[in-house]
Amino acid sequence: MTGLSRTAPAFVEMAHRIVWSSVATVDRAGRPRSRLLHPIWTWDGVALVGWIGTTATPVKLAHLEQSPFVSCSYWAPSHDHCVAECRADWAFDDETRTMVWNLFKDAPAPLGYDPAAIGAPGWDSPTAPAFAVLRLRPWRPRVFPGSIVRGAGGELLTWQE
Repeated sequence: MTGLSRTAPAFVEMAHRIVWSSVATVDRAGRPRSRLLHPIWTWDGVALVGWIGTTATPVKLAHLEQSPFVSCSYWAPSHDHCVAECRADWAFDDETRTMVWNLFKDAPAPLGYDPAAIGAPGWDSPTAPAFAVLRLRPWRPRVFPGSIVRGAGGELLTWQE
């Protein structure tokens, strides 16, 4: 186990480089369901937090009501991969939605994008009813450089709350 102060920055670097994450939730029968989402992560030296701009679909709402935990998995062709096991909470307040909207809008590509420009129905502003935010609070981030798989060294970093 490594400290969060070493694991979090390495996690953010790798996740932001890979960009897209397979995010798994669990349904009422305990079966996992994965979907491709685009989290952005913040690290302030104390807390690692993930943010996802999404639509609060009936499936996502039901899954997170059943179990508020998600697994976010990133993978690159180099076999770099990182995973964050997280508690997920919905944020529907205007202040948080505006903050997350701007995080994405102000980030450099390919991580950043203009949420209004992607064409999701009802995403014309951060306070539009269709735009919701998931706040991710990792309890176990893990960073696994592909160099380990290739036998070229590297360090596995894991922190657990």
